[in-house]
Amino acid sequence: MARPARIGVTGMGTMGAALSLNIAETGVDVALHNRTATRAHEVASGAGALAARLHPTDTLEAFVAALDTPRVVVMMVPAGAAVRATVAALRPLLAAGDILVDAGNADFRDTQAAVASLEGSGIAYLGLGVSGGEEGARHGPSLMAGGDRAAWEQVRDVFEAIAARHRGDPCAAWLGPDGAGHFVKTVHNGIEYADMELIAEVYGLMRHGQGRAPAEIGGVFARWNGGPLQSYLVEVTAEVLRATDPATGAPAVDMIVDSAGQKGTGRWTAIEALRLGRPASTVEAAVGARAWSSLRSARAAGAAALPAADVPAPALDDATLAEALLAARIVAYGQGVSILEGASAEHGWGTDLARVAEIWRAGCIIRSALLDDIARALREGLPEGQLHLAPAFAEAMARGLPALRRVVAEAALAGLPVPGFSAALAVAETMRRARTTADLIQAQRDYFGRHGFERVDADGRHHGPWAG
Repeated sequence: MARPARIGVTGMGTMGAALSLNIAETGVDVALHNRTATRAHEVASGAGALAARLHPTDTLEAFVAALDTPRVVVMMVPAGAAVRATVAALRPLLAAGDILVDAGNADFRDTQAAVASLEGSGIAYLGLGVSGGEEGARHGPSLMAGGDRAAWEQVRDVFEAIAARHRGDPCAAWLGPDGAGHFVKTVHNGIEYADMELIAEVYGLMRHGQGRAPAEIGGVFARWNGGPLQSYLVEVTAEVLRATDPATGAPAVDMIVDSAGQKGTGRWTAIEALRLGRPASTVEAAVGARAWSSLRSARAAGAAALPAADVPAPALDDATLAEALLAARIVAYGQGVSILEGASAEHGWGTDLARVAEIWRAGCIIRSALLDDIARALREGLPEGQLHLAPAFAEAMARGLPALRRVVAEAALAGLPVPGFSAALAVAETMRRARTTADLIQAQRDYFGRHGFERVDADGRHHGPWAG
């Protein structure tokens, strides 16, 4: 190799290859490594004019030797054991001042452990959340960095250069120490789960409840994408529903087995939210719905044992569905913001939540028209810490709450499951009540466990007359 590479990427899967090409396109030389060495050569040989900046290597030792100092290694390998093995293999080959970047979908706790394991070595560690799929990785992802801030400043120019841009602003930022970046990416994916579930439920109401054709429903989503619901996921939905299966001529969506996969990030979001005592009901509903979707034989047995009775089609027009979807989305984003705020406080990250919303505005899967207003609301401060109370969203929530009620009620009468909308409605209804039924729960807790309660008319901790 005539010149050392500024950065190296190990792991030439779909995302690793795409990210390497993106970096090379900015004029930076990239060393390539893969466990199967031929794959690194395949990526370089298929890169056309970019091949001159891609330098495939056959061994990990040759890969590290191909890098300029301080050496920067980006790991694009599966989360968990593969990352740990890669770090262990690289550590003897690196020196103080070098930088390791985990750009996979890691559990933030694994990132924290990796940072701790390198303490005293002088090797810096960054956990980099990358959103946007293969297309984003190749042409401009949203990048969420956490870890050593000085290390981030050393590589910031490279990552800002490859990131998506929103009105010229690179969608890349350092969001806090150790696992902050990977945690933000996890919550991003949790919101993604919730949004996808809500969209799927709207589709179900139209398709299975009202008998509308996929292409017609796709047209509705295409129209919605020109208004307040504008987003990447709504755009994708419109395209998917209007696609035709070339083998059968049927709607493409009708030929897909109705079992949704998941890689764990939605579940991680729900678990961490529970640990923090922050609500994540819309995400939990989405995770649950994917789990139920995998139980195909059980669902078939249920269909036979509990056949549908005569039920009316849901009496829902497109405007009502749109208002309900917008309101439910605001709830889902609001829960994501709350989880991020709680984790930042718990771990001392100091994450700039408005900046998170800003770097989600382009490149990532949940990019949407909402994010400008969310960023602005976070900069101004949320009333009572609630996104739905911010001036930018209060009116939409006031319009959307009756629509949410209609959607959930009509779905129930039609025998159609809408766990995401039901969860969003429960949140919205609870958060508009000055007094809830938690008074009875506290009374019950005091009765059987003498946990005590606060009184509305006196300070201190009290017990009821039932507790003796």
